[in-house]
Amino acid sequence: MMSYETNVRPEPDQLLVDIADYAANYRVRSEAAYETARLCLTDTLGCGILALNYPACTKLLGPVVPGAELEGGVRVPGTSYSLDPVTAAFNIGAMIRWLDYNDTWLAAEWGHPSDNLGAVLAAADYVSRRNDAAGKPPLAMRDVLTAMIKAHEIQGVLALSNSFNRVGLDHVILVKVASAAVITGLLGGTRDDIVGALSHAWLDGHPLRVYRHAPNTGSRKSWAAGDAAGRAVQLALLTLRGEMGYPSAVTAKGWGFSDALFRGNAVTLERPFGSYVMENVLFKVAFPAEFHAQTAVESAIRLHPLVAGRLDDVARIVISTHESAIRIIDKTGPLHNPADRDHCLQYMTAVGLLHGRLTADDYEDEAAADPRLDRLRGLMKVTENAQFSRDYLDPDKRSIANAVQVFFRDGSMTEQAVTEYPVGHKRRREEAVPLLKRKFEANLATRYDEERTRRIVRLCGDARELDAMPVHRFMDLLAD
Repeated sequence: MMSYETNVRPEPDQLLVDIADYAANYRVRSEAAYETARLCLTDTLGCGILALNYPACTKLLGPVVPGAELEGGVRVPGTSYSLDPVTAAFNIGAMIRWLDYNDTWLAAEWGHPSDNLGAVLAAADYVSRRNDAAGKPPLAMRDVLTAMIKAHEIQGVLALSNSFNRVGLDHVILVKVASAAVITGLLGGTRDDIVGALSHAWLDGHPLRVYRHAPNTGSRKSWAAGDAAGRAVQLALLTLRGEMGYPSAVTAKGWGFSDALFRGNAVTLERPFGSYVMENVLFKVAFPAEFHAQTAVESAIRLHPLVAGRLDDVARIVISTHESAIRIIDKTGPLHNPADRDHCLQYMTAVGLLHGRLTADDYEDEAAADPRLDRLRGLMKVTENAQFSRDYLDPDKRSIANAVQVFFRDGSMTEQAVTEYPVGHKRRREEAVPLLKRKFEANLATRYDEERTRRIVRLCGDARELDAMPVHRFMDLLAD
């Protein structure tokens, strides 16, 4: 006997409702979250400004086709572009992710919650300019900070228990989901509008992680978040034009996200939404490197003085790490481009041992041509430390541990340099704050003159003034 599915429209998936209720109604009361959000705002923008020094990034920026700029449109920091909000979100998102230098969140899924800033700034600037032109109050930067906290929370809490990478999907799915929820509200949408926009975000075809992994690692991983941010803005705007939503986009039997793309697994929430993620986010303070390698590079730099003068005597190098690092960035063989190199644990560790540093320039072809780097890579063995893997997932620790030890031909060896928590971890936040401020100022100085840099730094250092500033005035200050 044939069975037919009922055509009774269901109530929206509980996941969509929970996210929408939080995005529309939750009041952020944590001052710690706002303090961290200000750090995140400046650090993320600084990463984007620094990326403008790299032609591989700037060639992708601007309007989709030459001349298609928008008078009175969204400003793209560090440039003269004035664009529609969808294209601007792509531009800003690509800039801030390009050098793999903005914040990170590690759990069952990985990702960079500040990737949402591309969508948040584009939407907020658009609304602020529109309101100002109509004689209405513009949005303030406090609104941007609130949206950042909520986008961080949505992306980060979804990442705690749902591993999209294990089914081959890229983590920018969560940028699209979190941004769609938050900016639909920023654009004036209701809680029901947010549910609809979220349904579209889950319905989309989602990027495969192939561009992050050998042998296909490439520069798309540097603009994938921008792509997700732009798409989120587009879906929000379509929803606000009255485009219908799809209530069981996640759970529909056979056709929904869970069955079609998540191998039948439910998408779960490990904890209620609040401000946990922003308060605990990880910053990349010292160097641009995939976060699972940050502590390996710290350890390598500590060993640099003991190794730099004995390079020809090195017999082997052992890197002890956690399971996620092995799955993502344990890579041998040729490295074909900067994106390939900044996702290679061995390459990043070799640079630290050889030079006692790691900068964005160390991934470029000229730096990578140094034969000593490949020689050191060839001497490396990567092993899993089971305790490191357990501590990585322990909610009370969330460590990202690595250990590096160098063995010489004469039988001598260095200490095993163990680093459990990178300088950007919450456990080292006091140490990180002044370093983040110096990083921000240094990044700004690569684009702006001394006076402009000083103005931006002074503004961002004054919480009251920054919070009250209209978004479009802030964006004008950053425009070239």
